[in-house]
Amino acid sequence: MSLPPRVLTVAGSDSGGGAGIQADLKTMLALGVHGMSVITAVTAQNSLGVQGAWPLPAHVVRAQFRSVVDDIGVQAVKTGMLASAELVEEVAGLLAGLSVPVVVDPVGISKHGDALLAASALDAVRTKLLPVATVATPNLDEVAWLTGVRVRSEADLRPAAEAVLAYGPRWVLVKGGHLDGDAVDLLTDGTTEHRLRAPRHDNRHTHGTGCTLASAIASGLAHGQPVPQAVASAKTYVTGAIAAGYPLGSGIGPVHHGWNL
Repeated sequence: MSLPPRVLTVAGSDSGGGAGIQADLKTMLALGVHGMSVITAVTAQNSLGVQGAWPLPAHVVRAQFRSVVDDIGVQAVKTGMLASAELVEEVAGLLAGLSVPVVVDPVGISKHGDALLAASALDAVRTKLLPVATVATPNLDEVAWLTGVRVRSEADLRPAAEAVLAYGPRWVLVKGGHLDGDAVDLLTDGTTEHRLRAPRHDNRHTHGTGCTLASAIASGLAHGQPVPQAVASAKTYVTGAIAAGYPLGSGIGPVHHGWNL
């Protein structure tokens, strides 16, 4: 029996199941890889927002990572919520010792506007985490937080991407989902540029979109796809998941991770 590629997510737990570790593992299953997890924080979270968040100690995160990597091995890694400067530095140090693709989703704030990363961690994300990224996947708010560049139109995507690339990732995918019109993202390594467009679906149930996209990219990379192909495939997958998103609770429901099954 052939083994599926193995992908590790290093992120926070979403008790409501729409984002974080739970979204990552659902995405990985849907895309044919074996998902594994290092939990960095536990949240009390539902369709209305984040009611509480508790980061795990750095030594607990390190123990989970070593347990998985040293025995099972990985073909790609995805990072999400890292909560604190200490955890950002710990995870960045662990990733620096790997020779596999790393997708960094620089999570700073939730869909509902709740902080998921301490303000003191900004410098660590810039100087420690982004340099180990094969692909960084910031949305427009995260670009502004990281670089000070504000994207107000598609024309602003290129300078935004260049500003993020200055911190060291090999590729950056600036997600333009908050712009008007079609959902357009810009993928570039500073030399090659790809614009990915998709129709915008009139569906408010989009919780977990960023986690899902980053995990889908990591899954494609684990399958051996080059970065542009992995990102394009992930864009197609997440667009379908958004279209099939469903109401859950009394707030914003999740995207449908199993829409393609």
